Amino acid sequence: MKWIDDFLVATQFLTRLPVPRVRFDPDSLSRAAKFFPLVGLGMGLGASVLQRIAAPHLSRPLVVLLVLIFLVLVTGGLHEDGLGDTADAFGGGWNREQVLTILRDSRIGSFGALALVLSVLARFLLLSNLPVSRFTAFVVSAHVLCRWTTLPLSYFLQSARESDGQGARIAQKISPASLLIGTLLSFSIVFYFMRTEFWIPVLVALVITALSGLYYSRRIGGVTGDCFGATNQLTEIAVYFCGVWNL
Repeated sequence: MKWIDDFLVATQFLTRLPVPRVRFDPDSLSRAAKFFPLVGLGMGLGASVLQRIAAPHLSRPLVVLLVLIFLVLVTGGLHEDGLGDTADAFGGGWNREQVLTILRDSRIGSFGALALVLSVLARFLLLSNLPVSRFTAFVVSAHVLCRWTTLPLSYFLQSARESDGQGARIAQKISPASLLIGTLLSFSIVFYFMRTEFWIPVLVALVITALSGLYYSRRIGGVTGDCFGATNQLTEIAVYFCGVWNL
């Protein structure tokens, strides 16, 4: 079935989990993007299960460390790589051409290293301070919404490059139906876990997506795959912060 193939493509792209290989067409990734939030749901539930198993036996900091290791291993550091490259490019590039040139460079610079350290530290501290009773709700919501951000960014913004890169494969190639399906899936999942407070992480995700999209558009005239990863990371951290702020 087509939707199963799309889900498998989304899982293949976003994780390193072994899944059955499917035929990859030029539009496979843009079709699969609507299922990115479902992959996030699986990631969040996996982190929650690990937390519940480890919590009776380890201190809270060690449990959170295991959760972070699990998330990085399953994704292969995909979004962290995007954040580091984006920080280097926008921090070190003075104009569009310089930014795009640095984005192509796989080496990490000082801005990227600082961004990664701060990202890991922020997630560690925020997860360590999340109320245990709300751990699952906020972790699942964070991983669903951070992956949802790719949908509106790629729907409304063009690729900053004409043909190459991950951004060019989905930028302005997301159909209105995919955007609607992915958004309904995301917001429904968050509502299920957050109930009456669901609007808080949703609003935060909307604001970060809008602001980062405007910034990318102003600086480089569109988005790249690394930009998607950077917004993903910022949204995940912001949703965790909502959980701590509500203490």
